[in-house]
Amino acid sequence: MTDTQHPFLSTIGAPTHEAADGKATLTMDAGSEHLNPAGTVHGGMLATLVDTTMGAAILSIVDDEVPATSQLTVTYLRPGKPGPLTVTATVRKRGDRLTICEAEIEQDGKSLVHALATFALKET
Repeated sequence: MTDTQHPFLSTIGAPTHEAADGKATLTMDAGSEHLNPAGTVHGGMLATLVDTTMGAAILSIVDDEVPATSQLTVTYLRPGKPGPLTVTATVRKRGDRLTICEAEIEQDGKSLVHALATFALKET
């Protein structure tokens, strides 16, 4: 399943996620507009990418429910630079109302970010 383009992702220049069976990926090129004053990919940009990719992973397995981030822990392992970023997310545990997801961002074969989040599921 491919999720529809989210307006906020379009605003930051990120493409649509590919998502199915509780997993999602997003690949994009980080450009100068995504950098902080130090010249590395802005941490808020990286947090947005893991958050939205985890949401897409959840959406690939739920019906009539919308995930809302309840808790997000982002661990920055190394700075990102302009160029391709690959975000992967996987649903780890699903309860009645809460779902736990894990995500990574890689660049040049190295992990930049590891994230863990809890999402509340709300019926539409």
